[in-house]
Amino acid sequence: MELWEIFKRGLIMENPIFVLALSLCPALAVTGEAITSLTMGFCVMFVITANNTVVSIIRNFVNPKVRVPVYITSIATIVTMVELVLQAVAPLLYKALGIYLALVVVFAIILARAETFASKNSIVPSFLDGLGMGTGFCIALVIIGSIREFFGMGSIFGLKILGSWYNPALIMILPPGGFILIGYLVAIVKVYNQHQEKLKMRRGEM
Repeated sequence: MELWEIFKRGLIMENPIFVLALSLCPALAVTGEAITSLTMGFCVMFVITANNTVVSIIRNFVNPKVRVPVYITSIATIVTMVELVLQAVAPLLYKALGIYLALVVVFAIILARAETFASKNSIVPSFLDGLGMGTGFCIALVIIGSIREFFGMGSIFGLKILGSWYNPALIMILPPGGFILIGYLVAIVKVYNQHQEKLKMRRGEM
């Protein structure tokens, strides 16, 4: 049960984008379409999970004074592997993500989980923490990307949903529309989390 709690924490209660407000750059830059959102989400999920696992394995062998450079080196190595695989398997998506894929190395959420969790816990909890945070990040990106693509292009994952009669709201695929949408989604998740906290308090009183 404790392991499940570690995993699900990153889905809603501590969602990297909607709650912690970390790594908002890709949330705005690559979510113009659902497919690029999903690709970036999977990439970050893999990187944060793999890095958490590596950091947990080496945590007792790393001098605390050089731990951050070691963590960044680990992240950079994993990101390079992801870049090479994506470039070979899906070159069009690789080009669509552009420089933002390389910038995964400096995403705050990845280094934050390595420093605050993986460096202090064993392999399995660290793996689940990374997987949970990565899944929450991926879900957030897909939600943002799907909504922006739907209203901005009338499609989702490239599949036309709305006919030729629909006049696309182009602001949704532009940065201002992305900021506005993320703001609304953050507010919705905050209200939901507050409601859940109140329910827990009532159950505790009972």
